[in-house]
Amino acid sequence: MIALGAAFALSVAISLLNRPEEVRYDIPHAFGVRDPTFLPSVQATEGSSMIDGNRISILQNGIEILPAMLEAIASARKSVNLEAYIFWSDDVGTRFRDALSERASHGVEVRVLVDGVGSAKRLSRSDVEILRRSGCRVEFFRPLRPWMLDVINRRTHRRILVVDGKVGFTGGVGLAKMWDGNADSPDHWRDTQVRIEGPAVAEMQSAFQENWAEVTRELLVGEKFFPGLAQVGSVLAAVVPSSPRPSSSACQTLYSVAVSAAEHAISISNSYFVPNAESVALLAAASERGVNVRILVPGAINDVPMTKASGRATFGKLLQAGVKIYEYQPTMMHAKTMVVDGIWTTVGSSNFDERSFRLNDEVNVNIYDAGIAAQMETMFQEDLARSEEIKLRPWLRRPRFSKIKERISGLLKPQL
Repeated sequence: MIALGAAFALSVAISLLNRPEEVRYDIPHAFGVRDPTFLPSVQATEGSSMIDGNRISILQNGIEILPAMLEAIASARKSVNLEAYIFWSDDVGTRFRDALSERASHGVEVRVLVDGVGSAKRLSRSDVEILRRSGCRVEFFRPLRPWMLDVINRRTHRRILVVDGKVGFTGGVGLAKMWDGNADSPDHWRDTQVRIEGPAVAEMQSAFQENWAEVTRELLVGEKFFPGLAQVGSVLAAVVPSSPRPSSSACQTLYSVAVSAAEHAISISNSYFVPNAESVALLAAASERGVNVRILVPGAINDVPMTKASGRATFGKLLQAGVKIYEYQPTMMHAKTMVVDGIWTTVGSSNFDERSFRLNDEVNVNIYDAGIAAQMETMFQEDLARSEEIKLRPWLRRPRFSKIKERISGLLKPQL
């Protein structure tokens, strides 16, 4: 454990010393979400474009999400591609292990890519062997090696499931027992996932292929993975992969452009809300020009207390600018969503922090549709009813120990 800690510290130092000159994200408010220039601007990232003709379902909590994913796997006839940061050997993981194994044993090509940090120690060797014996290909993304310190930082935090190249899922969900249930106890987390059919699924498959090819050098092509996709709905959507490879962060770009364009309302739910200085300035500026900015974060039930403390260190400037901040009470709030002006929505794996912006591979689905946005806003309002608002005056009077903890945690913000 000491050696791993020392390796992590050294990796952090290396990443900070080797950080390239960063793109500036202090974007002025020059157009709105409904202006013609918005979509081209928010799409100013590598490999993403808004595509019409999709059908998208918003799934809430494990009670809806896990059965939908398992049903899709069971329907597979040609291929299943699964990428997960967390795939653990517990009751939920066993359900997915068995579903994947069953399909592979019937000739479906099943590929499973799990992160070498998020899953390596909690996905048992016996479960990996069961998957492989059934015919699944199982690979680990950047497993830890003592001679490869740089791999500690860059993880695949993506959550991707693509079945037959026709149905895709992404969001915040991991394959572990915390995501079971209906956010009905502290042990069952609150999360959001999207199910996609239509032309945008090809972009999700491409995001999977990016990481799969890096690990295996295998290029996935042909009808098994990229069938012709007809328009099946009327939703305009784009799958936006983000990674530390480009000169700019696709993840931070989409958040920054959307916040700068907002004219009426911004509703953010994020499990690890640790905004950098540019993001704080954008959110504060939006609130000061009259936008109703509301941010929902985890409350006392939080799996990474240091991240929460670091995020709280930014609350002062936001609250003073009129931003409303709420803490979810019943359980860990793990969703990663944002809705702007009742028309634009993003749902994905990206946290509102430097790790997602700069270090991890992430994926989001951007949706330009009033119906989806209305559904998301209804969910947001329901979550606020189970939350407590943080007010400026009590926050300023919080205990000295809390202030010290936040200040210390803030020093580690680039790595949280």
